[in-house]
Amino acid sequence: MSEMEEIVGSPFLNKLSGPESRFEPLNSGNLRSDGRRPLELRSFEAELTTHPSADGSASVSHGLTQVTACVYGPREAKNRGLTMHDRALVNVEVSVAPWAGEMRRLRSRGDKRTLEFAASIKSTFEPVIQTTLYARSEIDIHIHVLQLDGGLLQASINATTLALVDAGVPMLDYVSSLSAGLYHTTAMLDLTSVEESDLPSVTVAVLPRSGKVTLVSMETRLHVDRFEEMFKLAMEGGKVLRGEMDRVVRERTAALARQMEGGVALKEDDKMDTDL
Repeated sequence: MSEMEEIVGSPFLNKLSGPESRFEPLNSGNLRSDGRRPLELRSFEAELTTHPSADGSASVSHGLTQVTACVYGPREAKNRGLTMHDRALVNVEVSVAPWAGEMRRLRSRGDKRTLEFAASIKSTFEPVIQTTLYARSEIDIHIHVLQLDGGLLQASINATTLALVDAGVPMLDYVSSLSAGLYHTTAMLDLTSVEESDLPSVTVAVLPRSGKVTLVSMETRLHVDRFEEMFKLAMEGGKVLRGEMDRVVRERTAALARQMEGGVALKEDDKMDTDL
């Protein structure tokens, strides 16, 4: 058995797939239940600085899934016993709104599933954030799940990326994430909650410029021959999302620049009036 087969089929990383699909993900016209084509992404919306009290914040929506991320720091570590002398400590907390779809059962921050989810986010960003620039400090990332219809991990990763950019935390690259699933022999991107529950799926987080992968998450069994196809499609979709995320950052930067120019012009006018 090859190393890849061992990883994909490992009982420690995967759980047995459930019974045969209870619904048809694709109709006779090769369209999904929400009208999308198999490789079509849901509508993507993002906004920066949604929480002015945080050092950086962002809200991201993939279809009906909505997640907000807030970043605090880099700042002095609260627990000096956990302080690292050579780099910053990254902390991640996840909270779920009571009305957030199927995740309403996981409201407790101490829930095992929630802690595993936070650990996945942390391991995704620790290699990307330039933590060595902020020794003996900490960066706190708070993720708030407001609404869920599939793709929670990808939405959380994308929101965290934009929040870190908004906070001015240096990173090696954007981290963009997307999920992919398989229906018979047809690959599908950006799965909804119903599709995730019935189809084998994988979520990939990629650094688009270098092509490096910082996270691969899979909770269902998948034949190794199909894994590579889905993996590559998720990577390509992540690169598309990177372009959308970059557009949001550039628009926000341009708006801030206009505000600063307006403020400078106003100060110059006031100075001229005073001189007169």
